[in-house]
Amino acid sequence: MSAGIDGIVITSLPNIRYLSGFSGSNAALFVSSDEPSRDIICTDGRYLTQVHEQCPDLPVHQDRSCALGLVASLVSSGVRKIGIEDTLSTALTHELAKSVALVPTSGLVELLRAVKDDGELELLTRACSITAQAMAQLFVELRVGMTEINIARRLEQLFGELGADDRAFETIVASGPASAIPHHQPTTRSLAAGDLLVVDAGAMVLGYHADMTRTVVVGVDPNPWQVQIHGLVWAAQQAGIKACTPGAELSAIDFAARAEIAAAGFGPAFGHGLGHGVGLEIHEAPMINARSVGSICLNTPVTIEPGIYLPDQGGVRIEDTLVVESSANRVLTNAPSELVVVG
Repeated sequence: MSAGIDGIVITSLPNIRYLSGFSGSNAALFVSSDEPSRDIICTDGRYLTQVHEQCPDLPVHQDRSCALGLVASLVSSGVRKIGIEDTLSTALTHELAKSVALVPTSGLVELLRAVKDDGELELLTRACSITAQAMAQLFVELRVGMTEINIARRLEQLFGELGADDRAFETIVASGPASAIPHHQPTTRSLAAGDLLVVDAGAMVLGYHADMTRTVVVGVDPNPWQVQIHGLVWAAQQAGIKACTPGAELSAIDFAARAEIAAAGFGPAFGHGLGHGVGLEIHEAPMINARSVGSICLNTPVTIEPGIYLPDQGGVRIEDTLVVESSANRVLTNAPSELVVVG
């Protein structure tokens, strides 16, 4: 925490949940720099029962405008200088600056969140297990003629049936030529024999997000070009997973996977980063790409998700969530990744 400040006002909801346990949708949290007894959380009347249950040791200030109300309360108690997160809006920052000196901070809580404790890893493991089980069942049920939207909704239904609280993000189901669009939104397009089908989804358990992608072929044996690019993506993913060792440079992990695809002449067809951290958000620190700075730490869960995308033809992505451990990486989305025929 920056020297000379009384504390920091946290407004990022994932950061508030991480520090306090409160999971409501409207809150602000003050963390004192030197007196934990001065820590206080603010929320509105809709969440009073919830905040007392989830944060029994924290004093609660009630105000609909959480950041403004909390800071006003702090100023009245003698606080004169506070840190704020860099995600705070310009308008709110301007308003707060009328009553208190502000010190911008960046990524303090996010850096803490990157490394998970045993409880967090247990929740993430459950979310990933549900995701893998649900996707395996989905592939058993797939048939030619099903629509992308229906497939997405069925997968999310399976998440619930297996014990998830929610989906971790908007499910991606991309078939045929659309499989070459990394973040394709499901449509009413029906599966056709010979399609590549990319399914990218995750379950959420008590706020912790899983992330997994598998690519399959629909109805008939794959074409040689489909086999080729799937094999390259699989090899790239294995290289990336192997490179994820404690202390490894993030950019070097990306390079290890990307080199496999580039050596085969498909470098331009892999146009996104190799992966990212997961936890209380689906995309969180660390980011793994060619421009990433820093190294990966022990007990950090990340995704490794290389892809090859050929416009108007089709694409392949294989993604797993793993946790970096001292002896070997532990893949949490433990499921086959071969190019199987479904439907």
